[in-house]
Amino acid sequence: MIIRLGENYLQKRASDNKALIILGARQVGKTTLLKKMFPPSDTIEWLTGDDLSTQQLLENINLERWKILLKNKTTLVIDEAQRIKDIGLKVKLVLDHLNTKVVLSGSSSLELANSVNEPLTGRKWEMNLYPISFAELVSTNSLNTELQLLHHRLVFGQYPDVINHSGDEIDVLTSLSDSYLYKDILSYQKVRKPEKLKLLLSALAHQLGSEVSYNELGKTIGLDNQSIELYIDLLEKNFIVFRLPPLSRNLRKELKSKRKIYFWDNGIRNAIIAQFQPFELRADKGQLWENWFISERLKHLRYSRIPFNSYFWRTQDQQEIDLIEDKNGVLSAFEIKWNSNKKVRFSKTFLNAYPSNDTHEINPTNFYEYLV
Repeated sequence: MIIRLGENYLQKRASDNKALIILGARQVGKTTLLKKMFPPSDTIEWLTGDDLSTQQLLENINLERWKILLKNKTTLVIDEAQRIKDIGLKVKLVLDHLNTKVVLSGSSSLELANSVNEPLTGRKWEMNLYPISFAELVSTNSLNTELQLLHHRLVFGQYPDVINHSGDEIDVLTSLSDSYLYKDILSYQKVRKPEKLKLLLSALAHQLGSEVSYNELGKTIGLDNQSIELYIDLLEKNFIVFRLPPLSRNLRKELKSKRKIYFWDNGIRNAIIAQFQPFELRADKGQLWENWFISERLKHLRYSRIPFNSYFWRTQDQQEIDLIEDKNGVLSAFEIKWNSNKKVRFSKTFLNAYPSNDTHEINPTNFYEYLV
């Protein structure tokens, strides 16, 4: 079994009186991790928000009913808690009046965060769970094994079911990238045109690594800018994609309005456009490599609980840097190239505008130094 990097954090936070909230896309392993850390037992009450009986059980729950349900229980676990209406107010009763640890998981940070943020202010710890990371795979399989599998990972990604069903990757990803992955988004009341959501995902997948204009996307798909921004926000809060804003501090020519949008998993991106050719034969090697490294780097920093901000940098005259990290005001610049023999030159404009910062060339010969 793959040891998840979040296990130590959960263990550290398991014994205090605050709620634990684990967020992540569907099928990234939240339930598996929770059952490992908090296995169902005589002292642990397990409920599943996707279950209609659980929704009915908690619909009008009050303190007296909580006392009956949680008698002799030390821990309450609610998986997919975003499906329970007013879940924050309901578990606040438990935290305020019962000596019971509360653990919630959710596949939609939008719904769950909105439900718990105000009721549980100062009473919760949060952790995001992502598709299996390179570091987690290395700790299980060895660095050498994962280096040999790199091309495979760049095409099929690292969802647990994909890794555990070797030979069936296409079927697993096709099923996962269908409506199941977007179940929470499609049920959201403001998503009135599901077919447009799929068109948007396809457009984002084809523009991987490029600057994205909401106006241009809207014209292509047939939605206004406000709807495009709403849909992208929902995709981000459901852990399908993430945005990198442009770094813009000093120079008049720096881009300020456009964003880059990446996928948390290469396999999901490729499934959306139904492109599973071997990596060696692909025309989008550079985009896949850039998407994979940036998503892995973000996983690494977040699991390490290191505060940071990430950006890309580009000027109107096409000078660019793939990834900029800001840690406590110190910038690190990353150029991400698949071709190890290609000479990398960092923009003098950038170096002059942002002096005394680190520069890093990322390629297949050294990338793992930044991820484990």
